[in-house]
Amino acid sequence: MECPHLEEAVQILAPPTIADTKTHFVCAVCNTEKNPWICTNCGKIHCGRYVNGHGKLHNEENPNHSVCMDCESFAVFCYACDEFVINDTEQGHLDKLRRHVVQLLMRVDTCSKHEHCDENSENKSSQNRTQLTLRPKVRRNSTESQENVPISKRRNSTETQENDPKRKRLKKEDRISRPRSSGLRNLGNTCFMNAVLQSLSNIQQFCGYIKQLPSLEEKSTKRKHITRKASKTEEDILLIEEVRKTLIALWQGTKGAISPESLFCVIWKVVPRFRGYQQQDAHEFMRYLLDRLHTELLSLLPYPNNNSPFIGPKGKSTIVTAIFGGLLQNEVTCLECRMESKKHDPFLDLSLDIPPQFSTRSSKNKEGDPVCRLEDCLSSFTELEELEASELYMCSNCKKKQRSTKKFWIRRLPNVLCLHIKRFRWQSYFRVKLDTFVEFPLKDLNMNKYVLNNLHETRGSGKGAANEYDLAAAIVHHGSGAGSGHYTAYAQHDGQWFNFNDSTVTMCEEQTVARCKAYILFYIRREFKIPDYFNGTSHR
Repeated sequence: MECPHLEEAVQILAPPTIADTKTHFVCAVCNTEKNPWICTNCGKIHCGRYVNGHGKLHNEENPNHSVCMDCESFAVFCYACDEFVINDTEQGHLDKLRRHVVQLLMRVDTCSKHEHCDENSENKSSQNRTQLTLRPKVRRNSTESQENVPISKRRNSTETQENDPKRKRLKKEDRISRPRSSGLRNLGNTCFMNAVLQSLSNIQQFCGYIKQLPSLEEKSTKRKHITRKASKTEEDILLIEEVRKTLIALWQGTKGAISPESLFCVIWKVVPRFRGYQQQDAHEFMRYLLDRLHTELLSLLPYPNNNSPFIGPKGKSTIVTAIFGGLLQNEVTCLECRMESKKHDPFLDLSLDIPPQFSTRSSKNKEGDPVCRLEDCLSSFTELEELEASELYMCSNCKKKQRSTKKFWIRRLPNVLCLHIKRFRWQSYFRVKLDTFVEFPLKDLNMNKYVLNNLHETRGSGKGAANEYDLAAAIVHHGSGAGSGHYTAYAQHDGQWFNFNDSTVTMCEEQTVARCKAYILFYIRREFKIPDYFNGTSHR
């Protein structure tokens, strides 16, 4: 969005507070290097809202200091507008500040390299002196800090360090706080794509299957020669291959962030509506991505039978439908003759309305007001409703349109239950956002009362892990507009929650996840079951 506060909030052209230092950007309050933001009014550095939130606190204490710049991605955010900023001042102050920050980072890197070279030269001379003193047959410890220490003292020092409980605790904390997954660079309002990819990458069964697939480019070439002429169309471009490469790169853990340019280019080619650098809807992108992956896998990989229990063309399924695919039962009852009509609809996700009694509230609940819960949204989805006069049902028994009621049941639950909370709605000619907080469980989501028994078509009352779910990931939309704002994701890996904010990946607490205003929730069933042939590693 275009921010109206830039002229008064942008006052600096260079970061004066650290211009003469040789260290990276650190928060002026907590000294962390994670997710640093520079205030464009005073030049102070503070951490972002997903670390310790000192940048937001700085703005609350200084209302005119509302605009800040990310020192890593150079994105600009205005706390007053609660949006990312796309415009600049008339004098181009933000662009000048970006260039100064880049130059400063280059100088810091250069200084670090020189210091590293100086250390190496000092260590080499130290090694030569040690060799003259102790003779070549003496084995030296490979640690640089112990090269000048006598062997007896070095052994004692090593044992002391290994037995030091504080050092052990620090090593353990470092190991936990460093996620194996890399971040994804923002290529220009591509946070919607990054949030979806990070969420899917942390669903182990899905990500593991896609990563172990062989390269599918050769299969695509053979298919093109058989079914088409030389011209290359959108159907010949494989999205699954780029997704596979991206997921592999994400979990190599060799880089702090990777740039998904190839994947983004393929998306531009196959989906014209996602071309350009305007903000897109993460839910729409996720639906298209899963549908496209399912279609490509159906045409590329063979399956052992055509009698799959999962819904798909010709009864076939893929890893997409095996993990995300469920089945709804739509019951329509004629109010005149009580004739029932039942229809089964496959789904990859469920879109839930926020009940009317909660959707009219402001973003902050007043004390004493009941909190909207995820169960309220699910109950609203499955409750009996009478169709409007404009939606009269054509009754096959009455042979004419009649008033009717409609009710949804979940006939079969998926392994991964994807719940989309409908936060955007049309009001006049604009899409507005519902900023209502929806309370959702991190564990023990029980779906029993929303499910039909497959055999007797009665409401399931059985207990057990088959209908119980735990949260695996959540996507959050920040901002007030449907076509603007910013997307981030939370995901759990090895029992620890992480926040994925484009190129930045940080560890977070369960309470932080529970407080977020979720847009999409991914729940994994405790009793996870997929056909055996999806667990294999050979795809010929």
